[in-house]
Amino acid sequence: MGALENRNCIITGASRGLGAKIAHAFWEQGANVMLVARSTESLARLVSSFPQRPQQRAIALTADLSDPKTPERVFSAAQNEFEALDVLVNDAGIQGPIGPAWDNSWDEWHLTLQVDMLSPVALCRLCVPWMARRGRGKIINLSGGGATGPRANFSAYAVAKVGLVRFSETLAQETLALGIGVNCIAPGAMNTGILDAILKAGPQLAGKKEYEQALRIRQSGGAPLEQAANLCVFLASPAGDGITGKLISAVWDPWETLAEHMDDLTTTDIYTLRRIVPQDRGRAWGER
Repeated sequence: MGALENRNCIITGASRGLGAKIAHAFWEQGANVMLVARSTESLARLVSSFPQRPQQRAIALTADLSDPKTPERVFSAAQNEFEALDVLVNDAGIQGPIGPAWDNSWDEWHLTLQVDMLSPVALCRLCVPWMARRGRGKIINLSGGGATGPRANFSAYAVAKVGLVRFSETLAQETLALGIGVNCIAPGAMNTGILDAILKAGPQLAGKKEYEQALRIRQSGGAPLEQAANLCVFLASPAGDGITGKLISAVWDPWETLAEHMDDLTTTDIYTLRRIVPQDRGRAWGER
């Protein structure tokens, strides 16, 4: 039996990169999946690559999350296909404009927030009441670069991701009594298509540090996609029950053993976004 057997799941951004890896991992663990992406052909190839399992269902839905109406369409399609929803994975994302904020295209800035934050938030809002009917559910939002610190020349992407993390923390508090877990994961610096935009922008727009890091990731292969996909499986499965409101790194955090630290996770602000005060850095001048 797989860890996600008979669980109904929506995965956005599923046609390539990490999204496709998550889709494969969920399928291997027995899940029924609705796979959402812009490319009909890529989704068809993905579904055809799954091992045949008559007891499981894979539904491909071509949709563009840059359209504010798309979340409602995805939700309606899922309701038509599934009696209930167990897991929502918001993986779809774009890099957005690169360069100083004042030089960015304002239309591209808005578009990035729509794809990377507003559409995932809209899907969460739609899916929570559906999950709450059965008193259980898991929401996993993909975070990443810029959510935990300033990221010069990537303002739209960074703002969207930090907004999604804080929304997830807030939603986790609001859904505590509903049996729904809401978490974000930081997958690490991956060698996926989103890296192409940085390399194409070059050091003039991306900045020397970001550009050279992108080159290193391209040459080394970057963080393993399997690691982030396995973390998604962990959080979506019963093994992740009780973990909510956290931003977890697939690369750096010991997520496989988090169940051993539930008291700390539920009573402290570990793995959350917080303001640093002078006392946190051994300084006394911030006291009144």
